[in-house]
Amino acid sequence: MPTDTIYGMVASALDKKAVMKVYELRKRSPEKPFIILISSYGDLDLFGVRLSAKQKSVLEKIWPGKASVILDCDLEKFKYLHRGTKTLAFRFPDKNDLIGLLKETGPLIAPSANFEGEPPALTIKEAENYFGDKIDFYEDAGKLESLPSTLVKIDSAGKLEVLREGAVEIVL
Repeated sequence: MPTDTIYGMVASALDKKAVMKVYELRKRSPEKPFIILISSYGDLDLFGVRLSAKQKSVLEKIWPGKASVILDCDLEKFKYLHRGTKTLAFRFPDKNDLIGLLKETGPLIAPSANFEGEPPALTIKEAENYFGDKIDFYEDAGKLESLPSTLVKIDSAGKLEVLREGAVEIVL
């Protein structure tokens, strides 16, 4: 389905079985965590993520938006998400229909719709070429030509590091 950037393969971030199915279908390296879409700062509480005042100050300058932010999450029960990294990447999109969906479904993992190492699907047809009937549903929004999200890490002191340039330029 379309996200705020590109087509993503989505599943409930709180459903370990669904997350594992996405790893299998995308042929994704088991060491790499997925980005999690959230509908509000409050969703971070579901993952035991506590923001320092400095982190929140930085986040308020880039969220909602097309930046995915890596934050600490060392809870053992979310190892299936953080894959031993003890961090998770979250994105609070600036797209009302997507936020509405997230409020209904809860947080969703949303890796790009492709096999690892292959180009992201720009159309539903390209996504279908990757996954065929192994996907529960496809939502067509035409051709999406955005870059993937910009990936950043913010430490507890509020220091921001850009790890991947993407759909938005981060200037603080």
